[in-house]
Amino acid sequence: MALDWFNTHEAVAVGATLADHFLPRQTSSSTGRGVSNDWRKDVPRFRQRIAHEARPLKLNFFKRAKLLNSFKWRLLEHGFNASAADELTQMLLMQLCTNGAGATTPEGGGLRPQKAQASKRLPVLLTEAEARIADGKYSEAVDRLHEALAIDARNADAHLNLGSALCCLGRYAEAEQALRRAVEIKPGSGPAHLVLGTLLRDKGEFAASETALRRAVKHDPRSHQSLAGLGLTLGMCNRLSEARTCFEKALRLKPQDPTVQCFCGWLEGIEGRFDEAEKHYRATLEADPRHPGAWALLAGLRRMTNADRDWLTGAERALANGLPPLEESKLRYAVGKYFDDLGKYSRAFEQYKRANELRKQAAAPYGRIERTKRVDETIALYTMQRLAQPAKGASDSARPVFVTGMMRSGTSLVEQIIASHPQAAGAGELDFWTAAVRKQEESLRRGGPDELQTRKLAESYLKVLEQHSPSAARVVDKATFNTDHLGLIHQVLPQARLIYVQRDPVDNCLSCYFQDFANVASFTMDLSDLAHYYREHHRLISHWRSALPEGALLVVPYEELVADQEAWSRRIIEFIGLEWDSRCLEFHKTQRSVLTASSWQVRQPVYSRSVARWRNYEKFIRPLLELRDLASV
Repeated sequence: MALDWFNTHEAVAVGATLADHFLPRQTSSSTGRGVSNDWRKDVPRFRQRIAHEARPLKLNFFKRAKLLNSFKWRLLEHGFNASAADELTQMLLMQLCTNGAGATTPEGGGLRPQKAQASKRLPVLLTEAEARIADGKYSEAVDRLHEALAIDARNADAHLNLGSALCCLGRYAEAEQALRRAVEIKPGSGPAHLVLGTLLRDKGEFAASETALRRAVKHDPRSHQSLAGLGLTLGMCNRLSEARTCFEKALRLKPQDPTVQCFCGWLEGIEGRFDEAEKHYRATLEADPRHPGAWALLAGLRRMTNADRDWLTGAERALANGLPPLEESKLRYAVGKYFDDLGKYSRAFEQYKRANELRKQAAAPYGRIERTKRVDETIALYTMQRLAQPAKGASDSARPVFVTGMMRSGTSLVEQIIASHPQAAGAGELDFWTAAVRKQEESLRRGGPDELQTRKLAESYLKVLEQHSPSAARVVDKATFNTDHLGLIHQVLPQARLIYVQRDPVDNCLSCYFQDFANVASFTMDLSDLAHYYREHHRLISHWRSALPEGALLVVPYEELVADQEAWSRRIIEFIGLEWDSRCLEFHKTQRSVLTASSWQVRQPVYSRSVARWRNYEKFIRPLLELRDLASV
């Protein structure tokens, strides 16, 4: 979803409106060539309009550039000659900027002649960079900004603008470096923290994103952009109540803002109110017809049909508008879904492939050697002998239920079935065990948890479950990456029930390739990486199946679950120690938040059209077809 930082719709409209100030006073002789000098009489009132209409917008680098571009082209379209338009545009720029377009003067006395000359060059470079941004020439803008920073390396605004321009080019590592330099030089810069927080969220670094966005809000509590950005990060961490509070505050500050409306729609969709979600997206598109986030999210509210041709037209217009790589990727995933829903598989795969190529630009490369080594170490540490005995300090609580598996294997469906039981609750995907292992990795991998670690892990985790549901007899954690930690989990919580959802490997991996995981799983962006990851994943789950004590782990085949829903639902409920309840068969009617890509699917009755789906894409997915030998294992 595009953050408002890059949403220039309002700035473009204001630029055109400011240009209209001069149009009624043109003489007939000014049409087509030249223009009367009468426009100069309106300059004082023009400056007043800038102060009242443009400055309150708190224009950032991109918006200011787009406003200037809109202003200039509006004049040219109505007959102003180039020199008159340039003069007025330069006047507008100088009125919008302060201190010579961001130029800084070194402390101390007068400048040496060479430095004085460079100082005069600085605002010119910054102005030229803005002009290049307005024309979409981001590489040229980056060149100008590098030259400006060679003159004044501590110009925080130049670092901010450089980071923002680099984002548009997909050079995210360089962008992050520039943005961190901006906040280092100017810690009170709300916009710098805002753009940095947005980039970190797009990279899947949610904790760091929250920190940056909270700083942005602290420095400018009335910034609807910062509040909305913070809300989205909190929402993606499953802190939906806090997210809603942020969105409501942002709406009070700017009720018609399209991006805030879009974020509100996303939250409504997560909570299952799809009609309300669509209203927000339609409101977004009414204000900004080319808003990429709204077009992308609309596609996820239902199965698309030929009647949605207007949706495709709108999405393609948004793509033609020119988008930063990550924003384009999100819309490409949605267009891929549109063609997949319509059975146009070649066109769908083309879109998905492009989306993944764009996503890779911000993702850390998948390390095959490191992954294999990690699986080797886990298997060597958690042997059958070790797992036969609980660790000292372990809890005997039976509340936790872990639903694991590859992403897109059907874990959301199983969680929803369990959460439909009146004595159970779903907590979604909790990051607890991944974070715990990351924090205590050295000691845990050296010999497993000691007694103190075991007790603290058990107590802390049970408190987390208590926060999600203080009364349920069973609480489901469906974090798929918990598959890596089943040995540790069993030692700390030996009475916890472990469920593994197994899906046809080719179908499973294809579904991963078709999904935007916000850079939390870079292996999903390449078919060969996916095949490698799945083989290592399969090797690890095969170990757990043989090493864990009998009765600790239930394997649920996805294809059998959708073919015989009741039989497998009864088996699942029995496995976790609850009496059968028929409401588990109507899981799609259960009202709860679902923060996964399956938010819409789990609210539909069971369907089997995803079984053997890979056959529609067989000619495109050769690396995945090599996984067929694992299908029956």
